[in-house]
Amino acid sequence: MEISTRQRIAGRATNGADLRAPVLNEHEVRAAAGLTMVIGAVAFSYAYFHRSFIPLRIVTALLSAEFLARLTLGLRCSPIGAVARALTLAQPPEWVSAKPKRFAWTLGLAMSSSMVVLTNVGVRGMVPRTICLTCLSLMWMESVLGLCLGCRIYALLVRRGLTAEDAAVEVCAQGECERAIGPIEA
Repeated sequence: MEISTRQRIAGRATNGADLRAPVLNEHEVRAAAGLTMVIGAVAFSYAYFHRSFIPLRIVTALLSAEFLARLTLGLRCSPIGAVARALTLAQPPEWVSAKPKRFAWTLGLAMSSSMVVLTNVGVRGMVPRTICLTCLSLMWMESVLGLCLGCRIYALLVRRGLTAEDAAVEVCAQGECERAIGPIEA
């Protein structure tokens, strides 16, 4: 029986050999997404149901700083990332390439930063609500379903030639790397 490229890559990553590029523990990433989702959902609920926008202003600023910390310092150095790591210490790591996750965090930074601006200048209504619900939905899909839409968008950009193939993308969740750049030679 032939072993798929994804299984060969996952085997190398699990054994700690042959990886050339930065990787992240998928369990930590999903836990961090779940934590940020819960924090964001609580703030959104206060804004939507109680018309109290102070928690949303604070949380959007904190999430913006969190995504910025993930992008500049790494997941393990961000506050929520450190908590996520502590929560997942007992699980064996599942390594995935960092580049697609960083792209997804860039989307999170863009959405949270736009929410910081919108909430602090007093914009209410469908625009901030849509941005917030989109961000919450993406974090829910990542944390609960293990579906990183940012990673899929990154793979689509590579397939369409809008971004170059990258050797830093070796092991992706759900085989997104294979879909983006084709099978990798063993």
